[in-house]
Amino acid sequence: MAKVMPIMALLGVALTAPAPSLAITPLVLSGSLAGTVKDLVGIPQMGAVVFLYDRREKLCERVMTDSFGNFAFKGLNPDLYSVRVTLASFVPALRSRIQILPGAEKNLQVSLSTLFSSIQLVPPQQGQGSIMTDDWKWVLRTSSARRPVLRILPVASNQQQQSSTIFSDTHALVKFSGGDASSGSEADLGTAFGVTTSVFGRNQLQAVANVGFVSATGMPTAGFRTTLSRKFGDSTPSISVTMRQLSVPGRWNAALAGAQGLDGSSSYLRTMSVSLSNKTQLTDELQIEYGMESDSISYLSHNHYTSPYAKLTYVFPFAEVDFTYTAGNGRPDLRETPEPGNETGDLERDVAALAMVPRVSLLDNNTKIQSGQNFEMGISRALGSREVRVTAYRESVKNAALTVSLPLEGPGDPFAADILPDVFSDTSVLNAGSYHTLGYTAALTQNLGENYHLTVSYGLTGVLVPGESGPIADDAELRELIHAEHRSALTTQASGTIRKTGTKFSGSYQFTDYKSATSGHLYATDPSHPEAGLNVYIRQPIPHASTHVGRMEATLDLKNMMAQGYLPMTLVDGRKLLLMRTPRSLRGGLSFTF
Repeated sequence: MAKVMPIMALLGVALTAPAPSLAITPLVLSGSLAGTVKDLVGIPQMGAVVFLYDRREKLCERVMTDSFGNFAFKGLNPDLYSVRVTLASFVPALRSRIQILPGAEKNLQVSLSTLFSSIQLVPPQQGQGSIMTDDWKWVLRTSSARRPVLRILPVASNQQQQSSTIFSDTHALVKFSGGDASSGSEADLGTAFGVTTSVFGRNQLQAVANVGFVSATGMPTAGFRTTLSRKFGDSTPSISVTMRQLSVPGRWNAALAGAQGLDGSSSYLRTMSVSLSNKTQLTDELQIEYGMESDSISYLSHNHYTSPYAKLTYVFPFAEVDFTYTAGNGRPDLRETPEPGNETGDLERDVAALAMVPRVSLLDNNTKIQSGQNFEMGISRALGSREVRVTAYRESVKNAALTVSLPLEGPGDPFAADILPDVFSDTSVLNAGSYHTLGYTAALTQNLGENYHLTVSYGLTGVLVPGESGPIADDAELRELIHAEHRSALTTQASGTIRKTGTKFSGSYQFTDYKSATSGHLYATDPSHPEAGLNVYIRQPIPHASTHVGRMEATLDLKNMMAQGYLPMTLVDGRKLLLMRTPRSLRGGLSFTF
């Protein structure tokens, strides 16, 4: 019995001791950022000041490096950050768009020099950067409710996936649209379709086309555009080929055939263009986008011209500065920003580019193409929930094409020799010659929460204004009366997304003197480019049965709803000629992407 008592005591201690529990690492929702500051020869730099900014360029925290050149920011919310490092006798170093993930630590290597300084991201160590620790994985795998779906399968490398699949990541777009416009660059009734796919995972191939019918003139239109791009590190070069054919309205034959000495048969406007472009991220702060487009246009005669362009963007810690140069054709695509999560954004931009037909006019019985040369500089800065942007420009326009409404009376009409009917409407095009102008625009954007934005802009732009005179005899006299002046304009714009319905909207109105024949900066690339009159744009997703096949959207585009900027002029024979600054237009569409 004496020997049994010690054994029972030991068993009692063992039974009363706490049972070992499975250690589970707590879930970490914040990340951290750390790094080391050294000079070019690798000597750690003590006392360097490291600034941490959030995505709105607001200063979050500031630290100094220790004796080993190390610094760290702990407890950061998952987001995009920027880091700026300064030290006396060295050039400051800046790194933008550093993504912080929950439960992970991002490491930086800062190299300071007297000429160029840089910050490099260090790849995380094995086991870092994941919110799922081994303890959590073990708990989930041992759960009987989740065991059937937690099977470990071999994952093929990216190279194996790319080599085994010729075409991948394929998306398509079909769009039906129609409208009633006094003038425009699209057919009244049209169908656009396109497809984009990745070839061997490295090349992106896009093909878009549109066919349409102009109800006002009874003429068909068609176009085709193919784009091939490839990703080379931080560069994305691309090449595009575009072809269009548009039938000239039949009323052109009766009014102009005799004046031009033609046989009166149906004529066509044919265009072909080859575009080369590239977008390169030279450094973390510097980005350049450049290219060239060569156009050939056949309409009564042949015209060939080249349109180079370049845009340079530099991101400072306090502001963003961009310089833009365009010549020849306009580049409205330079002011567009890609929409996050939109797989068919490139397709939609190609469809819009296909609809941009060059403006053709007549002068001295020869066809002329409207072209421009534009120098533009913009500075933008984020101030909390506000953004301020100032833009200045200098623009030169050759063979300015004005939209006019004038019924012609046959070959003997004094306006028949140098006036052309618009291909897409029942209006005409008048050559107003060349002019030079400059101006500026200042815009303030206020974010009203995450989904709504309000913008107010004021600017001074150059426009063409017809001078005062008596009845006009012919187009040459009208051309002499038109001259360049400056007009100030105040524009208000509201845009946003209604979360419950997914409706995206944008509405604007411009307060200005509408007694002008043009709407100001014709070749603007400024994102806050104001439009004349009252304009409304609505994009409404349409729910359908299957959410995995694609999505449907309905669009409504109203421009210059109040028909402001129409200038009537009297001719010697009593007829009325109407100059249209921005013709009123109404257009709706239905698109299906998959």
